[in-house]
Amino acid sequence: MATHSSKPRKKTLRYKILRALRLVEEAEREDLIYYRTGGEKRRAHATWYRGETTNFFPDKKAIAKAGAVDEYVGKGWFPDAPFISKDHYITAFGSCFAAEVTRFLYREGYQVFGRDMKLNSYVVRSGEGIVNSAAIRQQFEWAFEGKAPKIELWHDKDGVPGDYSDDVRKATQEIFEKSDIFILTLGLSEVWYDKPTGEIFWRAIPKRDFDPNRHGFRVLGATENLDNLRRTYELIRAHRPNATIIMTLSPVPLAATFRPVSCITANSVSKASLRVAIDELMREVGPSSQSGLYYFPSYEMVTSFLPDPMKDDFRHPTDATVEFIMQTFKRRFLS
Repeated sequence: MATHSSKPRKKTLRYKILRALRLVEEAEREDLIYYRTGGEKRRAHATWYRGETTNFFPDKKAIAKAGAVDEYVGKGWFPDAPFISKDHYITAFGSCFAAEVTRFLYREGYQVFGRDMKLNSYVVRSGEGIVNSAAIRQQFEWAFEGKAPKIELWHDKDGVPGDYSDDVRKATQEIFEKSDIFILTLGLSEVWYDKPTGEIFWRAIPKRDFDPNRHGFRVLGATENLDNLRRTYELIRAHRPNATIIMTLSPVPLAATFRPVSCITANSVSKASLRVAIDELMREVGPSSQSGLYYFPSYEMVTSFLPDPMKDDFRHPTDATVEFIMQTFKRRFLS
């Protein structure tokens, strides 16, 4: 028995010695580098040049640590210090997630158009329905340049068409010209459009008005989304040169796709097109500290960071998720 039991001990000792020698050998090799994530030391191949900045993907232990959202999601995107004060006027519109932003800021005592100012404007009354990049661009071109659509493009959630009266336009212009902070929340890239004019609707087309010979459906590509966002940025800079622009991508997925593919895969394309456009615009205009353009990664917090972020409908973030996102925004942006 003694002889038999001694063999495993010898093997274990031999294994430990060999493993220690191997680790020493690896530590001396030039083709390995070491980094830490989640409190653990990990190895990476060093054959290839990795540039001056290398940020490794976190593991589950890493993202479970306090403050991990700053390091693994917000790094490079968050401002160095909070800068939005209660003296600033804030305009937030876009997808339905923009309504969550507006409610939170209002509860915190910030001056948000649409909550403390009863101006007759679509970015106030129907702001959560202006979900695609073309629709956001339309509002700025209309307010600042008087460029009105040629047909009825704008409908509220009940399908009631909006008019292009000068009173509403001036109210929108007044909001924009007074805004210090613009928070634009993009939602989707699937759009309905008018074939003769090429103009894009806010939402889908009311059933009573649909004409297959006149109305079409398509997906805005990254290049077209970039063009719309670039134009929006240029208009704000021309009329509000000192305003800050914060773009964010709604984590709420498509309720349905009109493409002949699964909604999950169509949603992935819809969001990716917008995310690429935002990133390309930010690389065009330069560092946020100089351009005044920021990206707030609420989308990534939901899709790649929080462990169980959605309600049972798998579309809407839980109250805890929304609270986490907004508390992160508060900590990094609100002074």
